[in-house]
Amino acid sequence: MNKDRIPFLDWLRVVACFMVMAIHAAENFYLGGDAPNVTFIASRADAIWVTITECICRVCVPLFVIASSYLLFPVSRPAGEFFKRRIARVFVPFAIWAAAYVIAADGDLRQLVFNFPDEGGHLWFVPMLLGLYFAMPLLSPWAEKVGKRELSGWILLWLFTTTFPFLRRLWAGMYGAPSFGAVPYLYGECPWNSFGAFHYVSGFVGYMLIGLWFRKFSVPRSWSHTLRVAIPLWVVGAAIIGFPFYLYTDKFPFSAPYSAAVDMEMSIEYCSLGVALTTIAAFLVLRKINLGGAIYRFFVRPISEASYGMYLMHMFILPVAFAALSQRLPTPLCILLTAAATFVASAVVATLIRRIPKLGKWIC
Repeated sequence: MNKDRIPFLDWLRVVACFMVMAIHAAENFYLGGDAPNVTFIASRADAIWVTITECICRVCVPLFVIASSYLLFPVSRPAGEFFKRRIARVFVPFAIWAAAYVIAADGDLRQLVFNFPDEGGHLWFVPMLLGLYFAMPLLSPWAEKVGKRELSGWILLWLFTTTFPFLRRLWAGMYGAPSFGAVPYLYGECPWNSFGAFHYVSGFVGYMLIGLWFRKFSVPRSWSHTLRVAIPLWVVGAAIIGFPFYLYTDKFPFSAPYSAAVDMEMSIEYCSLGVALTTIAAFLVLRKINLGGAIYRFFVRPISEASYGMYLMHMFILPVAFAALSQRLPTPLCILLTAAATFVASAVVATLIRRIPKLGKWIC
């Protein structure tokens, strides 16, 4: 086993990559339907299985962020060198695949100057990750010196910000629509200022701080101790995720304009409280998985190394797999097998591309 590798992070990437594909398979049940721009859940079974999938798998993106932080933060090399390595490795494949999605849909490449393409909605993750990379060198001097109590305090403050999706809904329910804007503003936010009091300690930076906390201060414990902490965290987090999501679809079949998905996904936003708690629980458990051997060498590590490329390309494969399976299988099997087929196909293609001399790693 390579001494420079951290095996549990390879296992984490493989698990998180599969989870990404599972939630994208489940989204077909409420972001598709029989007509364009309509959400549609045909039955109570659809609602239950989609909710279960979200409760289990919504941790995927935060786990990737924690893994990046665990490896890279605080930054140990000069900022210029760090940016050159990270941005090149992340941005170049992103640009290639973003252009591929636009070209495949006969879209306008000029939109890439401004944002990720509509045709590849899952690519939102990459600019967000680049934003964290921009912040890492700035925060690294503090991260090197911060104590456990101080860092824990910042993480608790961040956890408060994960309640904001619920506070916005509470405000709207108590007082109606705000006097200006469509969204209730909080703590200094307004149409002419989107940087409220908690702006700089909110969002995905919290997962970056959690990765730092695990790296500096958390020692792996026994399985019994780990589960005593992780299970209650996961149960509470899953309840916060699942009940609002499921109760939103109070009649079956459920259909609504696509824009309704914004309200529907309130409790499953990546920076919401339930997802944060389940992510911490999942990381605690995954950190205990340090298995080596043949499975690790020939399966886990190669897929981990290809996982970024798999993420970038998988939405070329998943819709095809879902279309082939959705008319033949019950909901849980459809979600599971769509994710599995997409995962295997993406892994094979990404691994083969990475073997192309000189060019492969720039693409995947």
